[in-house]
Amino acid sequence: MNGRFLLDTNIIIGLFAEDSTIYSRLSYAIEVFIPCISIGELYFGAYRSTKIQENLTRINEFVRNNTILSCNTDTAKKYGDIKNRLKEKGQPVPENDIWVAAIAQQYDLALATRDNHFLIMEDLRVEIW
Repeated sequence: MNGRFLLDTNIIIGLFAEDSTIYSRLSYAIEVFIPCISIGELYFGAYRSTKIQENLTRINEFVRNNTILSCNTDTAKKYGDIKNRLKEKGQPVPENDIWVAAIAQQYDLALATRDNHFLIMEDLRVEIW
């Protein structure tokens, strides 16, 4: 791996929970990026929680302190390719995860995640943390 990572939502949640395994893995990272999709998932979780304001504050601070990668036409092209390949194989994956994978491919980043279904995607570097 090249030390450049895109963090999946479950890794970010692990960071918020102060998971020592994730902190250990991040100590070897050269660059870390966050997909805008994961930020949306975090906001969704915050609005459904019992501690809405506390969670929103945590997310807002996280966004200020990290590089967030947005979607664009190049991302959409990668998304379409990934989704088509998965459909041809009969291997469904959650929609948001296809977008996350597309961003990882677009920026040539290894995806740090705890979801094994990313492993079935072609041309995607995945590290299960």
